[in-house]
Amino acid sequence: MFLHNFKYTFKTLFRNKVLLFWTFAFPLLMATFFNMAFADIIESEQLKVIDIAIIDNEEFNKNILYKQTFTNLSDENNKERLFNIIYTNEDEAKVLLEDGKIKGYLELNNNIPKLTFQSNGINQTIIKYVIDEIHDAEKMMSITNLKDDSSNNENEISSIEIKNIELTNIANNNLNYMMIEFYTLIAMTCLYAGCIGMVSICKTLPYLKGNGKRITISPTKKSIVVLSSLIASYIIQLLVLGLLFIYTIFILKVDYSDKIGYIILLSLVGSLAGIALGIIVGAYFKTTENAKTGIMIAITMTGCFLAGMMGVGMKYVIDKNIPIINKINPANMITDGFYSLYYYSDYNRYWFNIICLLIFTGILLILASNKIGRSRYDSI
Repeated sequence: MFLHNFKYTFKTLFRNKVLLFWTFAFPLLMATFFNMAFADIIESEQLKVIDIAIIDNEEFNKNILYKQTFTNLSDENNKERLFNIIYTNEDEAKVLLEDGKIKGYLELNNNIPKLTFQSNGINQTIIKYVIDEIHDAEKMMSITNLKDDSSNNENEISSIEIKNIELTNIANNNLNYMMIEFYTLIAMTCLYAGCIGMVSICKTLPYLKGNGKRITISPTKKSIVVLSSLIASYIIQLLVLGLLFIYTIFILKVDYSDKIGYIILLSLVGSLAGIALGIIVGAYFKTTENAKTGIMIAITMTGCFLAGMMGVGMKYVIDKNIPIINKINPANMITDGFYSLYYYSDYNRYWFNIICLLIFTGILLILASNKIGRSRYDSI
């Protein structure tokens, strides 16, 4: 029954012309559009030194990690300089921010960093990432009891800072808006795999498809039905990803750098999560297939919006105010994994997102199998 359902699902999906357009053709059209729209601004949109202010209070001056990190990142003799810093009080910092002379300012209060911005954007996102990494490094030092005022430990702190705060990539690799858009496109393609998963599972439902009636009354375990549908959908999605990467690399000449292997791996895992999301929509929403397609697209686009795909600033807003949303948002897991490859040389954050996507996928597949297995129909 597994092989039969696999073959039937595969053939059904390939005969769905509308589905093939949105999964195969649409990503290629978007890739072409991005290449035409952003190719001319790569050189003009280089990362510049970011103007920020720091509240020069006693707490900041006593915090060796924060002080030394920002000293290094604002050193005019450092070719990897990232910030131009104005040390001032809070009142003057507010005036500078209102006048547009700085992108934001930092204040340490009870050893907790407080960032203030007037608007959202890439510069503000970079500042937040820097602060997050410093704060995480400080927690690590507290655990290992490395933090004190001795000069020996100051050198040790500097070593930990260099090891854990990989900011040189931000300075060395100028922000490329076109690359960010292509990362966005890949992430959306992964989530659009949900449409494949949704269509594949709908054919097993008796109130939608004739074949679903036969499956419902058969002794086959519903977990086998879900698994065979998942594999058939995933193979088609692999063809979609393969075509997208071949087109962008060899036709559009997109340079994914030496991290192409990691990008492909994240795309494969992200696609699996997208298909699982589609299966859960197909299993839990008892409505027509067209209505389920609309629900799937709405969920996908909402997740993409909250993850900052339509503007990086939105990701920062959600992370700051409602962080739980993006922690369970598969779109954010995928984009955050891509950004971690772009910004950092270590892969801790990347692998964390990979694991989260796999857990997310597993939970959805279990829920879908249980739902389909428990479904009962008075008349089919």
